[in-house]
Amino acid sequence: MSYRCRICQSPVLPFMSFGRMPIANAFLRSKAEFETEYFYELKPALCPVCKCFQIVEIPRPEQMFHDHYAYFASTSAVMSRHFAAMAEDLKKRYMTGPDCFVTEIGSNDGITLQNFARDKTRHLGIEPSANVAEAARAKGVQTLNAFFGVETAKQIVAEHGNADLFIATNTMHHIEDINAVAAGVDILLKPTGVMIQEDPYLGDMVEDCAYDQVYAEHMYIWSITALNNAFGRHGLEVFHVEHNDHHGGCMRYHLGRKGQRPSSPELAAALAKEQQLGLDRAETYVRFKQRCEESRDRLMSLIDGYKKQGKRVAGYGATAKSATVINWCGITPGHLDWIQDSTPAKQNTFAPGSHIPVVAPEHFRANPPDAAVLFAWNHFKEIDAKEVAWRKAGGKWIMPVRKVEVV
Repeated sequence: MSYRCRICQSPVLPFMSFGRMPIANAFLRSKAEFETEYFYELKPALCPVCKCFQIVEIPRPEQMFHDHYAYFASTSAVMSRHFAAMAEDLKKRYMTGPDCFVTEIGSNDGITLQNFARDKTRHLGIEPSANVAEAARAKGVQTLNAFFGVETAKQIVAEHGNADLFIATNTMHHIEDINAVAAGVDILLKPTGVMIQEDPYLGDMVEDCAYDQVYAEHMYIWSITALNNAFGRHGLEVFHVEHNDHHGGCMRYHLGRKGQRPSSPELAAALAKEQQLGLDRAETYVRFKQRCEESRDRLMSLIDGYKKQGKRVAGYGATAKSATVINWCGITPGHLDWIQDSTPAKQNTFAPGSHIPVVAPEHFRANPPDAAVLFAWNHFKEIDAKEVAWRKAGGKWIMPVRKVEVV
């Protein structure tokens, strides 16, 4: 089967397959749903022309983002603090004029915009999943339940005017038609307006072999080079970047209209690092595939070692990205008794694909396992601090990606 890049329409060839995969956040509410569960083949590719890392086959948006979407960003105290700090920084940088207007695509439960709403700053969230949009409104965050594109941008401009700031955090990797979004941003932003995008960064994923970043909802893993090529088609460019360690390594991109703002030294240094890592070269991903296979084999060896000793092993954090690890590695209910998760919408469900039961934190503490696969490894410090008693009693973490090891 032939594929074309969703950004520039050049032919692309997948460099590997992670196999038959469920939708990462499609937790099953009953065993009756097992027979009708949706699967697709998870195949990543690098476009040889625009250098965009992408998934070549993806489910329809309605299958991934809907009225029972199971991710609520504000359940993480760390991320709430992170986005509160980001909001304050952006206010000082870009919201200094009179009657400023900020918009956010994929605004989720208002985790970022609530920091603008408290200041009575004009704002609007654009969120396609109805249940999380309603959670944002309950916090006083004005939210439009819609997908973003040219028509939505025109509607917003007609009702609210042009935006000083357009925010997209952990969102732009979810959207199939990036060209439509970029065209919408061009319509929505003021001539001096700025777009802020923050996502898991391709450089970190490749360097750390954090392959769990790859799943349908993450249909792109962005680099600076690819983002410039995608948004450059619509008159926008990256002029500054900031790296952070959230989600295993994120890049925050500052984009403006071409020639409007000078490029920062941080941008030049980050682009040089991309060249060093070979993010634009096919051979980098041949090696990445080999490292993914080695990581899978190491993880299963650790889990099997515990099971052969008659030990109890569970999972911790029914994250979206755990779906890739679980299904790529072949982890079953025979390997993990259950996965604990703090999100109420995921509790008393079954993990997609594997059908491992998902339970509340109380179950974890009442039935402590000997070891737990920490699927939410990027929140290690926050989680480890919560489970001090379990750790003191001898509980061990199994780290599923990056450096696969027992901690």
